[in-house]
Amino acid sequence: MPKEPASQTKLYVLDTNILLHEPLAFLSFKEHDVVIPMTVLEELDYIKDSKKDVARDARVSIRAMEDVLRDATPEQMVDGVSLAGTTAGESAPTGRLSIFADHTMTDEQKVFTKNENDNNIISAALYLQKVKAPRQVVLVTKDINMRLKAKGAGMALVEDYRTDQLISDIQFLFKGYYRFEGNFWDSVKSVESRSEGRDTIHTISRDVLPEAYINEFILDQSENFAAIVEYMDEKNIELLDMGYERLMGRSAWGISPKNIGQAMALHALLDPQIDLVILTGPAGSGKTLLALAAALEMVVEKNMYDKIIVTRSTPEIAESIGFLPGTEEEKMAPWLAAITDSLEVLHKNDENVTGSMSYIMEKANIQFKSVNFMRGRSIQNAIVILDESQNLTASQLKTIITRCGEGTKLICGGNLAQIDSNYLSPVTSGLTYLVEKFKNFSGSANINLDGVVRSRLAEFAEENL
Repeated sequence: MPKEPASQTKLYVLDTNILLHEPLAFLSFKEHDVVIPMTVLEELDYIKDSKKDVARDARVSIRAMEDVLRDATPEQMVDGVSLAGTTAGESAPTGRLSIFADHTMTDEQKVFTKNENDNNIISAALYLQKVKAPRQVVLVTKDINMRLKAKGAGMALVEDYRTDQLISDIQFLFKGYYRFEGNFWDSVKSVESRSEGRDTIHTISRDVLPEAYINEFILDQSENFAAIVEYMDEKNIELLDMGYERLMGRSAWGISPKNIGQAMALHALLDPQIDLVILTGPAGSGKTLLALAAALEMVVEKNMYDKIIVTRSTPEIAESIGFLPGTEEEKMAPWLAAITDSLEVLHKNDENVTGSMSYIMEKANIQFKSVNFMRGRSIQNAIVILDESQNLTASQLKTIITRCGEGTKLICGGNLAQIDSNYLSPVTSGLTYLVEKFKNFSGSANINLDGVVRSRLAEFAEENL
C-alpha cells in the first residue's frame, strides 16, 4: 500500500502522560507520523526509576520505542523511522517515529520564558507547526491545562488521546440492566414459556431487545417484571423470570437489598456461574458491603470457596506502604478500612463486635493484599474483592484478572466520579474498559447501583455537591 504524501498525513507530537496512560500509544496513529520530544524521554527516564505506580508503564514505553529505533542512525532518528511491520492488522501503523531534540532550541524559538517541561513540549510543537507548514501538526496531551496553554500560545490543533476510548461519554456506559417504560408484556407480541424445575424461561423475539447482552437484567416501570438474559441468538432471546418480589427477597449474611439495584447485584454476586461481577455507582450505594456480605455467605455458610482476598489500588501506595509497620496485611489495613468498616456493620448487633470480626476473618480466611504484589500469582478457588478499581488502568486490571485461576470469582467495585489518578478520566479508566469489554462475556455481570443508601446526609451530598 503506497504511503500517502506527507502533506496529507498529520504530525502528532505526544506528551508524556499519553505514554504513561498507554505505553504503546505511538503505534496507534496509523499512516500519520509521531514525534517524541526529548523532554518527554527525560520525563520517562525520571519516572521509570521512581516508586510511582506508573513507573512500569514508563519502562514498557521506553523499551517499545527502543525496539523501533535500535538500529537507527542519529540522522534517521531525527528524520523518522518507519513503524510499518511493528504490529499486524488493518490498523497497523505505517507512519514514522522520530525524536525531536527540543533541548537544543534557542530562547528565540521558545514561546515561554519559564523553563518547565510542559512549556518545552508546547514550544517544540509550535516550532514544528511553523517549519512543517502547511502540514498539520497536532499536540496530543491528556493535561487539560496544557491544552489550554498550547491553544493560547498559538497551537492550532490540540487533542486529547481518544484512540483508547470505548465510549465518548460516561453517560453511555453499559449499566447492566434495561428498564422498559410501562409494562414489559405490552411490548411483547409473542412468547413461548417453559418450566425447568422451579424456574420459568420465556423465549421472545430478538426485535424486542435488539441491544441485549448476556446476563443483562430486564425490568419494567410497573415493578411487576424482573428477568435476566440467559441465552440469545440472531432471532430469539431467552429470559429467566426472576420475579420482582423474589429478587428483592434475597439476602446474604443478614443483609437484604434496599432497592432493585442492590437486589440485582446480590443475585449476580451469589451466582456461582458468574466469575466476574462489576459493581459501579456513587459512594454509599452499597458496593463494598454487598460484595463482602456475599463473599462471607459463599465462603463460610456454603463452603463454595476457600478464602477471601481483598485488594485495592491506591495511587501513593507504592511509595508509602514500605514505611508502615508490620506484615503485608497490617500495612494494607489503613488502605482497606472500607472492608473493616463493612465487617463492623455486618456484626454490629453481636455482643462482642471485635471478637466476632476476628473470628470471621480467621474463619473466612480473609487476606489483605497489595495490588502491587498480585503480578505472577495464580489464585485458585477464592473470592477476590478489588475495591476502588476506578483508579486502575486497563493493563493493570488485565494483570489482576489473569491471576484468577480455576474456581475463582472476581468482584470489581468502583466509583467513576472519584478517580484519584492524574492519568485517568471516567472514559479512560480501566473500570470503564472492563464494563464495555466484558458485556458480551457469559461469565460476567455488571450492575450500576443507582441511589445512595448510606444515609440521608450522604444522599443529599451526592445529589447537591
